[in-house]
Amino acid sequence: MRISARADYAVRGMIELAAAGPDAVVKGERLAEAQAIPLHFLENILGDLKQAGIISTRRGPEGGYRLARPAADVTVADVIRAVEGPLATVRGEPPEDVAYRGAAEPLQQVWIAVRKNLRAVLERVTLADVAAGRLPEHVIELARDPEAWTTR
Repeated sequence: MRISARADYAVRGMIELAAAGPDAVVKGERLAEAQAIPLHFLENILGDLKQAGIISTRRGPEGGYRLARPAADVTVADVIRAVEGPLATVRGEPPEDVAYRGAAEPLQQVWIAVRKNLRAVLERVTLADVAAGRLPEHVIELARDPEAWTTR
């Protein structure tokens, strides 16, 4: 899986917003500065997150961004989908809609299994989990596996 800068920035920005507290209204400049994200890029991302209902905005001198629902109810998958679309596609199509012939026929099952495993992590880690530094145990175990750290 390739995690784009857009997805990475979106998740980092939302974790920063979650860390600010449940009712906090935070300016985009503060989010951008805290995570070293280019402000213009982040503002475009925040627009997508607002459209997806993950954040809301407040205008005026005391304005900014806030989570539209509790951080414990927003998963990393929710944020990625809001800015990138589905977690796993094959040539822009859902894996179940891709068909192969001959020797490659079982490849569809591989792509579906990849999507399931992405979901097993990204749909179970919330913004609150990361902001509080308490990841689900199964995620910690996966990250502890030395093979997870190899770059091949």
